[in-house]
Amino acid sequence: MDLPIDHFRLLGVSPTTDSETVLRTLQQRLDRAPDQGFTHDTLQARAELLQASAELLSDEERRQAYERELTAIADTSEGAIAALEIPTSREVGGLLLLMEAGQAQEAFDAARRGLQPPQAPALGSSREADLTLLAGIACQAAADDYRNQRRFEAAAGTLQQGLQLLQRMGQLPEQRRRLEQQLKGLLPYRVLDLISRDLSAISARQEGIGLLEQLVQQRGGLEGDLDPDFPQSEFQPFFKQIRQFLTVQEQVDLFSRWAEAGSATADFLASFALTAAGFVQRKPERIQAAYQRLKAAGQAGTEVFLACQQLLLGQVEQAEALFDAGADEALRQWADEQSQDPLARLCAYCRDWLSREVLPGFRDIEADVDLEAWFADRDVQAYVEQQDRIRNRENTARVPAAAPIASSSETGVDPDLDWPGFNLDTPTEFGLAPEQPEGSEPAAAEEDELWDGPAWRLPDLPRWALPAAGAAVLVIALGGWLLLRPRTTSVQPLPVQPAEQAQPQPEPEPAPTPAPGIPLTAADPSEAQLQELLELWLGAKAAVLAGKPPAVALKDLARTNQLEQLRRQEQANQRAGITETVTAVVESFSITERSPRRIVAQVTLRYSDERRDSGGKRLAQTPSTTLRNTYVFGRDGDRWLLAAFKPS
Repeated sequence: MDLPIDHFRLLGVSPTTDSETVLRTLQQRLDRAPDQGFTHDTLQARAELLQASAELLSDEERRQAYERELTAIADTSEGAIAALEIPTSREVGGLLLLMEAGQAQEAFDAARRGLQPPQAPALGSSREADLTLLAGIACQAAADDYRNQRRFEAAAGTLQQGLQLLQRMGQLPEQRRRLEQQLKGLLPYRVLDLISRDLSAISARQEGIGLLEQLVQQRGGLEGDLDPDFPQSEFQPFFKQIRQFLTVQEQVDLFSRWAEAGSATADFLASFALTAAGFVQRKPERIQAAYQRLKAAGQAGTEVFLACQQLLLGQVEQAEALFDAGADEALRQWADEQSQDPLARLCAYCRDWLSREVLPGFRDIEADVDLEAWFADRDVQAYVEQQDRIRNRENTARVPAAAPIASSSETGVDPDLDWPGFNLDTPTEFGLAPEQPEGSEPAAAEEDELWDGPAWRLPDLPRWALPAAGAAVLVIALGGWLLLRPRTTSVQPLPVQPAEQAQPQPEPEPAPTPAPGIPLTAADPSEAQLQELLELWLGAKAAVLAGKPPAVALKDLARTNQLEQLRRQEQANQRAGITETVTAVVESFSITERSPRRIVAQVTLRYSDERRDSGGKRLAQTPSTTLRNTYVFGRDGDRWLLAAFKPS
């Protein structure tokens, strides 16, 4: 075989070494023979190859001829390199010297080839044992070389090849354990190597993100400390370092998955990542998702962060209340130094919070914090207006007629089903309001009628004052600020018709047709049965809002509180002369909690709606969107009914 090395490097001397030094080096190499467990034949072959090189280099005439050969090889333009031809009987000894000369990768590759057919030695032979041992040692040495060169993926690839080879040979369990430990120790470095690559290297970065998830999982989560070789004191600065190489969407996806696995830290980081994405992309719905996530986590000391998110969503009063509740003395003092106006103080803190804590740390975000541009953005204004309309509709629907308070048995409200945050008295479980009617704009007079608070003004903000860019910019920005206050509407009583003008009563509607399996009386209903119950309820509700009779008796689908909500919404539409067409399709249904009398399910809906007046003109609509709601089913006697829901 040809050994890719020359006599000088094999012996370990330089081309200028004299003959005396050559012989002294030979003796030193013979005295320091490897002791890893190679057979006598391999060690003898090693010694013979060293002696042959020393004899040539100590013979002046032979050495000069050899040096001329090396010069001729180096002068060729074909990129040839010097090599030594050695007999097969000395193959393992030669590869051992090649590894000792610092060419561990070449020695490993040659040993692997020697163990493959048709060159594979006889099973159980000393040559097989020596080649396998050499492959394991050379693999580890080559990985060390790559690691020192900061080529971590190359090191990992070599270790994986070595492990596969040793496992196939079924030998050297202790050496396999060392290779596995070395490969495990490379994991953080591989993550950093892969995710720090250019964004165009998609496959490499995806592999790095997969390895990062593997690393976090084997540690027991972000808060875990199950890896003694990578303690929390080292993991935290490492994680801080790699975050800056991840894009905002990559962080949203990663932290959301880890939060679902129960990580409070990931929940917090996911909220910040969603806030950053929403602010930069001008998508307030992402900030709403961030707010809901952070609020649901219930972590202490997050009130001021929630205040900033509420401010960005146009909820000034809630934001100011949260800021006052969460600010400590030092923060209050800092805020007072910014302005005496509460809103200006809150805006100053929000700007500082976004600049220091939210927007840094993302590979694809380089944005200045411009709150004026945020509130002047048309998408942001449209979202805030939409949320105002939702609250207005809810407030309208909550105006009750005078009636005696009903008992729990009459209302169908079960104390066992009480869950803070679940909607028991709002008119729609879909959490959306239709868009502004096509071609319409609110008049100034209408704005004044809807606004019942004091005159609103743009606060003095000396740190980020509005640029003098003309009246148009000021009007747009002021429009955004005006949307920060919730608006309310009042319901005017309808005039009562004289008896002689009363309209003829419609004929009674036919009774709904019983549906198979309804009422749902199974003691332990399946997901499919509960999903069918929910779908029947959504279909019946859509029919009622469209002015049609439901296909199934409502009392067999939902409790009294849900039926009363639907009745109020139907009456409101009738008074306004509105027909509402709702489409809600269940895309996924998963039970998350179950007891003999209470079942909770997470549901994904595809929702859209459209509102038209009595003449058929479209007033408003909500385009198709995905909603995620939590539904609670309760058992009344032997029947299961929809009892409550909570928009996610």
